[in-house]
Amino acid sequence: MKKFHFIFDKTKKAKNLEKKFLKLYKNYSAKKSDYIIVGGGDGFMLHVLKKYSIYKKPFYGINCGSYGFLLNKFKTIKLENDLKKTITIILKPIEITKINKKKVKIIAINEVSLFRQSRQTVKLKIEVDNKAIINNLIGDGVMVATPAGSTAYNLSVGGPILSLENKKIAITAISPFRPRRWKGKIIQNNSKIKIYNYDIKKRPVALAADNLEIRNIKNVSIRTSKNIKIYLLFNKKNSLHKRIKIEQKIKQREKKFWK
Repeated sequence: MKKFHFIFDKTKKAKNLEKKFLKLYKNYSAKKSDYIIVGGGDGFMLHVLKKYSIYKKPFYGINCGSYGFLLNKFKTIKLENDLKKTITIILKPIEITKINKKKVKIIAINEVSLFRQSRQTVKLKIEVDNKAIINNLIGDGVMVATPAGSTAYNLSVGGPILSLENKKIAITAISPFRPRRWKGKIIQNNSKIKIYNYDIKKRPVALAADNLEIRNIKNVSIRTSKNIKIYLLFNKKNSLHKRIKIEQKIKQREKKFWK
């Protein structure tokens, strides 16, 4: 019999589901488990994935929130039956290696975004592999998005939807004022990105790595993590691959509609 470690959010729906599972299964430690079972919404799932990725165990998420892009629909309390019908998706998060020239290690599964923290627009320089791709971006900010995160905040500001197989990440401008037509750039996921804030006092900048926020950013270094891999289990009929393809088709239809 497989060993499970259960982590559920504090919502009423999640707690009710947790009680059902714990009547049938023992809750092993994350280290001794074969699978980590997560119940909650996408935000809670992101939190758990980052905290428990050190155990290198497959995660099976059950949606107890609204959209549940990273989770599965609850079907049955017998987990063995559901797990037999899953496929494994491997995610490579992006990693912040330096903030204000100080070494750090902060991962993001969806995106890292830099945005203005006052009424003033930001004024940024962006380098990829030590070459400037834009010297003077003025606007609300910029984000670096993974394929898994490309359908979230990245899509809402007009960024591209990335396929998991293409090994790309997206740099997307947030409400660019100058240059007006610069929407961003798609780059290889092994690229090193550096972003500089030109005017720290007049134009303060905050950073968000998924749901973690840090303020007063002078400069930041970002890359795809070399060592961290996250194993997500999805029902074969509704995997992350298929969900991303559905979003791509919706975006194509919307483009045709607005032409």
